[in-house]
Amino acid sequence: MDIAEFKNHLTFERQLSKNTIAAYVRDLRQFLDFCAVNNTEPQQVLPEFLDTYIYHLKSEKDLSPASVFRKTEAIKSYYKFLMAEGILKEDPTRFLLSPRLLRKVPQQLSIDEVHKLLSFKPETFSQWRTFCIITLFYASGIRVSELTGLHTENVNTQEGWVLAFGKGRKQRFVPIHKHACDTIDKYMEIRQVHFIGKQTDSELFLNREGKKISRISVWKDIEHLAKAAGITRRVYPHLFRHTFASHLLKGGADLRSLQEMLGHANLNTTQIYTHTNLHDIKQKHTKAHPRG
Repeated sequence: MDIAEFKNHLTFERQLSKNTIAAYVRDLRQFLDFCAVNNTEPQQVLPEFLDTYIYHLKSEKDLSPASVFRKTEAIKSYYKFLMAEGILKEDPTRFLLSPRLLRKVPQQLSIDEVHKLLSFKPETFSQWRTFCIITLFYASGIRVSELTGLHTENVNTQEGWVLAFGKGRKQRFVPIHKHACDTIDKYMEIRQVHFIGKQTDSELFLNREGKKISRISVWKDIEHLAKAAGITRRVYPHLFRHTFASHLLKGGADLRSLQEMLGHANLNTTQIYTHTNLHDIKQKHTKAHPRG
């Protein structure tokens, strides 16, 4: 079975993100190479062969549990695809267990750190763009890929929402507060003056040439503004998503609403932020209890 057909399956039927598809295709190529080296046809592998491959990844390649997990999921997806196409009658991965992953408590910015960032006084167009990006990140919890893909018509500052396109191009409306709306409006005024008389792309956030800003530029700009605002720790786009979720839960938001705003397909993914709050509660307990 051609890898291109598997890639089309991931793209059009499962509607996975570009990054996930690229990783799965890369993982599958590595597995097929392993099959070739061991003179084994991929469509004739047995569960024991798969166990050998997973052991190879863990021991000889010394990969992290997260990497082994993803590669295992890629192989499972490939054989489920072959089953769906009628090429195989039995799935050799049916007993293949993915390694258990320890769920790390997400890092987050403190209220004071957020206040420092949002108290920054931008002057140049670049600073206003980055300040607006940070404000929108914290107001909505959207991913960096969702932010860079926003078009001007995807943002309604009159009613207070953005239309984000998440993984698999699934769309969702995310509410934003008035401060974020005012910041976006101000940025749009500066953006219009900055590019007056020039042809620009329709995305909300543009680079100096008037083209859609890249994810790398967002990372770098956020790092620079954070340092200028006096933040000593490393600041990156996804940190705002974690901060948004954790601060909303602390403020009384329910998990279901947070799940919708974050665009999580599974509530279990959202529940990791409850561990952040438990950690916070534990710290307060230790500090306040007479025998803490």
